[in-house]
Amino acid sequence: MLKRLKRIAKNLLAITWIRRTYEAVNRLFLETFGSSRILSHLFFVFSFLTFNREQSAVLRGRRNYYRNKRRDRVSRVELRRNVHRLEKGIIMRPRRDVFARDYITETVEFYEFAAEQCKRAPDSMEPSEMQWAHNVLTEYFRVNTGTHPVVDAARARFQAIDFVPEGGERVPYVKRRLSDVSYEQIHDLAMQRRSVRWFEQRPVERELLDKAMLVARQAPTACNRLPYEFRIFDDPEKVRTVADLPFGAAGYAHNIPTIVVVVGKLESYFSPRDRHAIYVDASLAAMSFMFALETLGLSSSVINWPDFEPLEQKMQKTLGLDVSDRVVMLIAVGYADPDGMVPFSQKKELDTLRSYNVLRGE
Repeated sequence: MLKRLKRIAKNLLAITWIRRTYEAVNRLFLETFGSSRILSHLFFVFSFLTFNREQSAVLRGRRNYYRNKRRDRVSRVELRRNVHRLEKGIIMRPRRDVFARDYITETVEFYEFAAEQCKRAPDSMEPSEMQWAHNVLTEYFRVNTGTHPVVDAARARFQAIDFVPEGGERVPYVKRRLSDVSYEQIHDLAMQRRSVRWFEQRPVERELLDKAMLVARQAPTACNRLPYEFRIFDDPEKVRTVADLPFGAAGYAHNIPTIVVVVGKLESYFSPRDRHAIYVDASLAAMSFMFALETLGLSSSVINWPDFEPLEQKMQKTLGLDVSDRVVMLIAVGYADPDGMVPFSQKKELDTLRSYNVLRGE
């Protein structure tokens, strides 16, 4: 027994020495190469695989963006972006007599492509998107009171398009309604929402999931692109297949009734400057989605998705994702087991998270 204890102690000392040596070498290495952008670049020349998938995804997304411009699609992200830019010009105070000269011709061209698709293949594109685009373009030309050859030419080109989608007014408006939801109610909802990992073994109604999605899609999104998809799985066998992929679901994946894979679409962008927007926009939508679930009697848990190549390959193959599709997170959804426990998860103090008017480390 004594020999065994000595052997265990010796092994623990060896493990501790290895860990401390690794940490010391790692810190020295990081202090050196993390001290400047030039040295960091040098490091990643030799460690190029670290961000290789992201780099490849950004380039593939940009390629797909330009390829898609003349392809038939249910939703046209380039049209969405430009129409929303027009909306922002319409609501400016003071509004310029002539605005959007640098992109109005392009916007009308995007609308032409969409109109041709709708005439060639009716119902192949979201009707609400076409109604919105047509209404905003009509409003744009109405409020542009000045004259400019570029705008005048775009107006004539737009009026010559032989396609007028049916639908109500979808143009900028004055926000009149104030919330009927009190601060106490939204605070209670935030406190109620906990990451639940133990669920009742009963299916989640798709009607409720769709209701939550109606709230999720209202989340803020850059230039109204909505550059994400919610891939929902509620077939038990498929749920298990997907839930077994991330590390974060280890130990409870077997009891998840429904799982959602939130996928960012890098093909929504023509520039690498916007490569992080998919994570911001998708996360805003996911939070709204989870709050809505709570109001419908459902619970959820975010499952972290690390940028780990073996898992990325498995998820890409399992879901049939394009290289430009990036998994942002997974969300487990179900009815909370009344006997299941949740972590307390103490949050940081407000003073730690928040500051006012601090510049340059004051």
